[in-house]
Amino acid sequence: MAQTDAKADSKTKAKPLSAFGNLLKRLKLNPKALLGHGRPVAFLILLALTTLLSMKIEPIEILQVKVFDFYQQLKPRPIPDQKMIAIVDLDEASLAEIGQWPWPRTVVADLVDKLMAMGAVVVGFDIVFAEPDRMSPAKIADSVRGLDPATSERLKNLKSNDEILAEAIKRGRVVMGQSVVPIPDKDVGERPQVSVAELGGNPRQYLESHVGMVRNLPILDFAALGRGVFNPNPEADGIIRRVPAVVNVNGVLVPALSLEMLRVATGNLTTLIRSAPGLGIKDLVVKPNIIPTDAKSRIWVNFSYHDKAKYVSAKDVLNGTANPGQIMNKLVIIGTSAVGLLDIKTTPLDKNLPGVEIHAQILETILTGSQLFRPIDALGKELSSLLIAGIVLILLLPVIGARWTLMLFLLAAGGIAGHSWYNFAYRQTMIDAAGPVLVLLIVYIELTYANFALEEKQRREVRNAFSRYLSPAQVEKLAADPSKLKLGGEMKDMTLLFCDVRGFTTISEQFDAEGLTRLINRFLTPMTDVIMARQGTIDKYMGDCIMAFWNAPEDDADHARHACESALVMTERLIELNKSLEEESKVENRKHIPINIGIGLNSGMVCVGNMGSDQRFDYSVLGDNVNLASRLEGQSKTYGVTTVIGENTQKEAPDYASLELDQIKVKGKTEAVRIFTLLGRPDLRQKPEFLALEAEHKALLAAYRGQKWDEARARLAKCRQLGAFLKLDHLYDMYDERIADYSEHSPGADWDGVYVAKSK
Repeated sequence: MAQTDAKADSKTKAKPLSAFGNLLKRLKLNPKALLGHGRPVAFLILLALTTLLSMKIEPIEILQVKVFDFYQQLKPRPIPDQKMIAIVDLDEASLAEIGQWPWPRTVVADLVDKLMAMGAVVVGFDIVFAEPDRMSPAKIADSVRGLDPATSERLKNLKSNDEILAEAIKRGRVVMGQSVVPIPDKDVGERPQVSVAELGGNPRQYLESHVGMVRNLPILDFAALGRGVFNPNPEADGIIRRVPAVVNVNGVLVPALSLEMLRVATGNLTTLIRSAPGLGIKDLVVKPNIIPTDAKSRIWVNFSYHDKAKYVSAKDVLNGTANPGQIMNKLVIIGTSAVGLLDIKTTPLDKNLPGVEIHAQILETILTGSQLFRPIDALGKELSSLLIAGIVLILLLPVIGARWTLMLFLLAAGGIAGHSWYNFAYRQTMIDAAGPVLVLLIVYIELTYANFALEEKQRREVRNAFSRYLSPAQVEKLAADPSKLKLGGEMKDMTLLFCDVRGFTTISEQFDAEGLTRLINRFLTPMTDVIMARQGTIDKYMGDCIMAFWNAPEDDADHARHACESALVMTERLIELNKSLEEESKVENRKHIPINIGIGLNSGMVCVGNMGSDQRFDYSVLGDNVNLASRLEGQSKTYGVTTVIGENTQKEAPDYASLELDQIKVKGKTEAVRIFTLLGRPDLRQKPEFLALEAEHKALLAAYRGQKWDEARARLAKCRQLGAFLKLDHLYDMYDERIADYSEHSPGADWDGVYVAKSK
């Protein structure tokens, strides 16, 4: 009996062991089976892609944030009924009534005073005042000719407009805006103490770093209670999603404008940035608010759609017609929605959002407790979950068949996506679904492919046969010279062109956004055709400005002459365009403002090639000669001519008709350069009347630089007579004024005849 019981117990114990063995057989988990059915490759793919996810490479990050964009579009942050933020808008109506920007600082001071009187909690500027106000009394005294000494002295004794603005700032609670730039800082002098404190180690290694910053005048910065950066960089696809709460500018921690406004509004002395060693930035504290960020201190902005109700026109505040309730007890940001001031950004919800509203939305999300949050350890948890799900998929797929495997994959992917969506929609927590789902999809495809190949051997033959029908042209297109996609450049003698519309703001005021776009296109199209027809390359469009160059990528031995010819034809095409626009304005019964342009040409050695990053770059040029071409375009207005060319361009195209304008030190340069105006083609250059003018003009400049003022006046009168057919009155009027001034106030015996430009 005992023996029988023992046998029964033995059989009972054997059943689970046998069932486990059968399961192992079904799962094909013996060492030999593990090497089949595509599992080794699938394991390698899983590990490799998981490693790539941990490295946060840009293409994968873009995919991740695109999913978060989709979430925001599905569930945007509701626009709150109770407004906590107000935007004082330098809108088109304000610019039309008060004048183009920049306004006199006295007007800005009045705006600040009125906002504080209306009960603003804090006022922040999405603007930087880097240069002194040119409308200050002392500036006017210096610029007005013929002003009697007593009046001039009284003006100079008055407070400057900047001092008046500084006093208004000091009376109120104001945060000044600053702008980070890629230009290294020079000596910035004494500046106010920073308002960011550190906890948990040095955060600088994790922060977005910059080498320079455009600051306000010291008198304004010292008067303000805070200072913050207002120009967040968009991501690689041009969309703003994350805004750095703090940036590192040469070792100095600088807060964002929105964070600094919050600090001043809450009465905190500092913003505390907390780091987790080895992981990055954890969060920021502006008591009583704890603001989560990513490891680089970037705030994920929980966007709502554009909210017009936040906006108050600056002219209404200045005129006293604004509703006080729109300002009372609110954080106020002064910025612009005007198209001409070019502060338009793209967000996941709006393609064209005024940049100032981004700061407002950051403040709104913090104050309503609706900020988005990606846990600092989220990546580790995502990768762990991915490895578990991937291993299960790899083990089960070869066993349970294609149909059930698809169901398993969809269940896993759906679970990951659902978990991610739930956390976003109901917890404002950002859990990545794109990366894990993509990895599982690739693993699933690899396993499915491997099993299908084993079961259907003929598919390999079909695949090989299909490759014979691939288009050689397509293959050649894909494989064409990959070196062109690499970063790098070469030094090359080139000619650069800058062309800009004069008085564009005045012209743009006649059109709505659609009409203005059509006008710009009608201007840019013929100008572009002219340049490209003469072997020029369009570098970029900057609003109404064109930048182009010659002698790259294709060699052009006559690049200077082709550039000169292009400039002349562009002026001819502009005459035709203005005639057409004038006729249209008569039909539409509106005032016609002709388009006038300034063109700058310069030749010399520059660096040309693919500029940018490995992911995104442009074929462009860099160098001092590029900057000089831009400066020459700006000087065309000063000298009253259409086209200004550098000395090198004039030497390389000597057969074109040109006259020397001046020896000048342009803004940002220490060495003087000779500049010329381009007046016509070689046929004009050979005409007797031009040759006579050229000789007299050279004599004028020689007398002027030799301080022979009486001779210079006589030469000038002769030049006016000889050059009447070329419409050089503005140029000769300018020299008339200079000669008169130098006659009374000698430039000194050591004067070299060089004029120092006061503007770009």
